[in-house]
Amino acid sequence: MYVLMSPCILHPELRARGITRESDLHAFAKAIERCRIFGVEIVPLPCPETLYLGKDRDPGTFLERLNTIEFSVLLDRLEEEVREVIATRGPPLCCIGVNSSPTCGVDTTYYGADEGKPSRRPGRGVFLDRFSDVPLIDVLAFARYRIYLAAPLFSTAERRFNAGLSEILADHLFSVYLPQEAGEEGCCRTEEAQREMFTRHCDALSRSDVVVAVIDGADADSGTSWEMGYAYARGTPVISVRTDFRRAGAHEHVNLMLEQSSRVVRNEDELLEVLKSPFALKNQSLKYI
Repeated sequence: MYVLMSPCILHPELRARGITRESDLHAFAKAIERCRIFGVEIVPLPCPETLYLGKDRDPGTFLERLNTIEFSVLLDRLEEEVREVIATRGPPLCCIGVNSSPTCGVDTTYYGADEGKPSRRPGRGVFLDRFSDVPLIDVLAFARYRIYLAAPLFSTAERRFNAGLSEILADHLFSVYLPQEAGEEGCCRTEEAQREMFTRHCDALSRSDVVVAVIDGADADSGTSWEMGYAYARGTPVISVRTDFRRAGAHEHVNLMLEQSSRVVRNEDELLEVLKSPFALKNQSLKYI
């Protein structure tokens, strides 16, 4: 199993001057870490901009710097090289690009202003656009892989559902913190054990990239609701899983405050799609081949 990866994720010095922030470097490192943890081989793509303009270059759009016959010929050659890799190794799990890049953007690209359009616009960069058969994911999305699974855990059915969901997420290359694995003997916990568990859960929440919250039932579990609020206040994305068909109102699946502070999904497939699981992206891509 391997991924194709934009080379500037591995070597940020390949990027144009002045555009790399600390948050970018943090995301690059976490994307690489995710591959290492789950044993995914990284195959770097060539960098068309560096090959054409050199390392020491100012930022620029495609129309400003790259809209030439010579650059198009270079892209033809680089595409052939990548296609040869795919033919030899088989299809990659996905390709990890960098949004806004004129060549390796996934969802957005600095294409350039023409016909009254903004310089930055939706769409792929001109190099990755040549690989419409390969599922793409932006590095910032791929770097969000540490999940805190908030859910009620007081019955056998609840714990089994949580464990099954945790296994699904792990199979999709997510690292999951499952509170019930910390031990939940509420009837005999000492005050010291309670403080220790509270601190442990808060530390895990603080380190998580995403909180996945199970909110089934007539009303959401109080502990789960607290964890969702804590995450929302910290700016951590929250995705709520509600398989329960009951509704709290005409326009609400569950409590208004919980719904407005999270993205609500109805099942595991929708959850994996919102999380941008590379396997889910690959399966979606295969539907259209």
